[in-house]
Amino acid sequence: MMRIGLRAARGFRAEAVEPAAPARRALLKSACACASLALLPRSAVAAAPGEAPPPARPIHGDLDAAAREVEGAMIAWRRDIHANPELGNREHRTAALVARHLRDLGYEVREGVGRTGVVAVLKGGGGPGPVVALRADMDALPVREEVDLPFASKARAQWGGQEVGVMHACGHDCHVAILMAAAQVLAARRDRLPGTIKLLFQPAEEGTVGEGVCGARLMVEEGAMRDPKPDMVFGLHVSSALPVGSIGYRPGNAMAGADRFQIKVTGRQTHGAMPWNGVDPIVIGSTIVTTLQTVVSRETDVARSPAVLSVGIFKGGLRNNIIPETAELEGTLRTFGEAQRATAKRRVTEIAQSIATGMNGKTEVTWDDNGYPPLQNDVALTARSAPTLARLFGEQARLVDPAMASEDFPYFAREAPGFFYFVGITPPGTDPAKAAPNHSPRFRVDEAGLMAGLRATLHLVADATGMA
Repeated sequence: MMRIGLRAARGFRAEAVEPAAPARRALLKSACACASLALLPRSAVAAAPGEAPPPARPIHGDLDAAAREVEGAMIAWRRDIHANPELGNREHRTAALVARHLRDLGYEVREGVGRTGVVAVLKGGGGPGPVVALRADMDALPVREEVDLPFASKARAQWGGQEVGVMHACGHDCHVAILMAAAQVLAARRDRLPGTIKLLFQPAEEGTVGEGVCGARLMVEEGAMRDPKPDMVFGLHVSSALPVGSIGYRPGNAMAGADRFQIKVTGRQTHGAMPWNGVDPIVIGSTIVTTLQTVVSRETDVARSPAVLSVGIFKGGLRNNIIPETAELEGTLRTFGEAQRATAKRRVTEIAQSIATGMNGKTEVTWDDNGYPPLQNDVALTARSAPTLARLFGEQARLVDPAMASEDFPYFAREAPGFFYFVGITPPGTDPAKAAPNHSPRFRVDEAGLMAGLRATLHLVADATGMA
């Protein structure tokens, strides 16, 4: 992978227009910029639970100065990655860029973890301390970019048997650039760092077509969370649902788990004019779709733990006057707890099978084994992290409601206490509720948000390790 030039890009926004210097300084002074995951609830309220913010220490000012120095390179990396997006498990160029950068900084680097993932270790020289893992996902989406930028993606690739545009429509280019910048700042302060830093550059968070396990799960299975085993793991996500300059987080239930199901209904084909001579799988399927809604509306205590069940695909038949032999349904289940998840999955299967049997048909229910578990932020680690965010961002460090969007970060958080938070990237003057959401072809990043993500990462590490 070719290294890109590190020309100054400080303060540039996604539109490549440099903001006025006072505005930029105000963003930096106020803990800078943050963004939002367009799938986050819009009802975030200002809050920063936990202990009172600890006083700033000399290391904090040093880290902020270092963040400003590396900001131009960070933005340049983000733009390079944005212009050259890669789909899940195909992040070869991005992984090579990351690996070369980390080796140059003195990290112990292991490539090809979870296919294209990169794991890097930096042993601090500041005495004993915890092993702190930091994660960034690298993959893009099969989306054709519709944002007019000088570094807009023109990439094309095969996805699901067809040629598609490829775009960093979820902001993973930002995540990679932020962690590359953090790696540089921490490596330069290695002698002052207690403990060990482990970096996890992960492929395939958005999943793959026909290639099996998601990136986080596969990295864990291939030993990414061993040798050394982290004592804690941090992750972030840029989000259009938050204004730049803000950070969103939540202890406990943060993001829903996601499970995909498929239902194949088998009836008996017949002429549409004589339905009594067959068994109509479309009517059976329609009844299943309607009745499945009761799993949430009548069987789930949504006041305590919300859930969503949606059927997004219903296919059956070739002609208007033929009742077909089969119909196929596909949907998603979103839950916030493992017990709730297991119960809802069982009830979907029972309802589909009972309805089909009762209407003289048959059904086969299949659950994707590669579903994403609910994301549960470790309560103790969140309580330790909240004061750091409050010190950095003041009232712009805010609690957010649980999000129905999903992440595969929980696979890392099952191995060590995890804290996952959101960084605002919607520019001033734009209502986040009206901003193009993550996964949209018009998704746009205010690059001032990268500095907020970088500062949060650096300060969380410093406070977790006792870095001086």
